[in-house]
Amino acid sequence: MMQKYMPEGVLWNSYENKEYISSLKGLEKAWQQQKILEGIALSCNSKMDLTVSLGGEVWGIIPRSEAFLPLPDRQEKDIAVISRVGKPVCFRITGFTKDATGKTVAMLSRKAAQEECFQNFLRRLCPGDILPARVTHEEPFGAFVDIGCGIVSLLSIDCISVSRISHPSDRFSNGDYIKVIVKGVDKTTGRICVSHKELLGSWAENAALYEPGQTVTGVIRSIEDYGIFVELTANLAGLAEYKEGVSVGQKAAVFIKSINPERMKIKLVLIDFYNDFAPPAPPRYFLPEEQKHLDRWRYSPVQCRKIIESDFSLPFAT
Repeated sequence: MMQKYMPEGVLWNSYENKEYISSLKGLEKAWQQQKILEGIALSCNSKMDLTVSLGGEVWGIIPRSEAFLPLPDRQEKDIAVISRVGKPVCFRITGFTKDATGKTVAMLSRKAAQEECFQNFLRRLCPGDILPARVTHEEPFGAFVDIGCGIVSLLSIDCISVSRISHPSDRFSNGDYIKVIVKGVDKTTGRICVSHKELLGSWAENAALYEPGQTVTGVIRSIEDYGIFVELTANLAGLAEYKEGVSVGQKAAVFIKSINPERMKIKLVLIDFYNDFAPPAPPRYFLPEEQKHLDRWRYSPVQCRKIIESDFSLPFAT
């Protein structure tokens, strides 16, 4: 069964959503049942009201005052409304009226859908809970992700993966559906802190995908005087000797010389390097699809003295 409160865009093509919005009768039923539905925002007028396509003989309006749920420590700007044009928006129907031509118009509230999502789902989350998310936009410091009904959380760049990246676009594209894990929930402000790297496997899990003697491809992530760090997976990188002419972001063919779990070291030999402008590959998650919670995650191997872990039993994971 699909989780009730999903990132915007998930419900749009569902059979149930199409059934409700395809006719006035279906919309009236959804109004009576207080269902959360989705439609495509077609335009935004000078008053910042959104016009929403419902796919049938009725169209909808989300007034600016009903476009988003205001939270205590953040102030939404008009760009938050404008940026919804052309995209799915969630809503609850608050009533019906007629336009100047006598056509039925559904009055919609995205705020009401978000309020229900926040009270019944997001504020009840605990550190360690795993939930679906959708990347909405990216900044140098992190990616903003929709964690339910258009409510956004910041996934900071240092929490995206163990392998360091220069920008979230190295890992995601806008619109990508991903998974995140809750680091902490502030019950007062409603702010929810999320992470991603804990879902991408430990050092040992990633290293088990490789063996000495293999030649594989990776991405050059960092160039230092003492060597070049090449990412093999999002949570695993190895070190090759320094070589002239390489650039951060290039693809590389590397020979795996050795793998040392006790020191979490992988020695590589750089064979070749080249430019590749393909979009980022989808994240590889190491947890079962049905797993919805994680109490503790240890990245470092058991034989390694250095301990790198996240403890989600604490109020905020480190």
